[in-house]
Amino acid sequence: MSIEEINQGLTYITYGLYIVTTIDGEKKNGLIVNTVFQVTAEPARVAISVNKQSLTHEMILKSRVFATMPLEEATTLPFIGTFGFRTGRNFDKLSKVPYKTGFLGCPIVTEHTLSYMEVEVCQTVDVGTHTLFIGEVKDAGVLKRDGKALTYAYYHNVIKGKTPKGATHS
Repeated sequence: MSIEEINQGLTYITYGLYIVTTIDGEKKNGLIVNTVFQVTAEPARVAISVNKQSLTHEMILKSRVFATMPLEEATTLPFIGTFGFRTGRNFDKLSKVPYKTGFLGCPIVTEHTLSYMEVEVCQTVDVGTHTLFIGEVKDAGVLKRDGKALTYAYYHNVIKGKTPKGATHS
């Protein structure tokens, strides 16, 4: 089976689009991911998948905390680009984005996000190019009750968004 056939099959898996933020001392950063899922209900645990080349990955490894926020369907491509098309190594992604500081110190982006979960990492799983960060939800809340979650399919088919090569270094 070719990689093209495998990739075609994978396009039918449904995903959302999420902002993941973290801290490392005074430095804050974030990126866009499409893999966030609930692992357990009691205690409430979630997992995220983050590319090992990204600055956010390095920062989560050090701080052992992250926040994740599902994006709303009405999110604009330029807003997504702030977190997905540039690296935080040479660009302050949060400089012009409204956010509040969460319970664990992570930035909670308040524009174009529906809810948030702030998470303390309790386990990591090496899956090759990515790491699964599994953690316990320490704080959560709803930011917008009337929004609809942005799916990866909507992003590609309606917004016409692409995944740039440099996105892995976010």
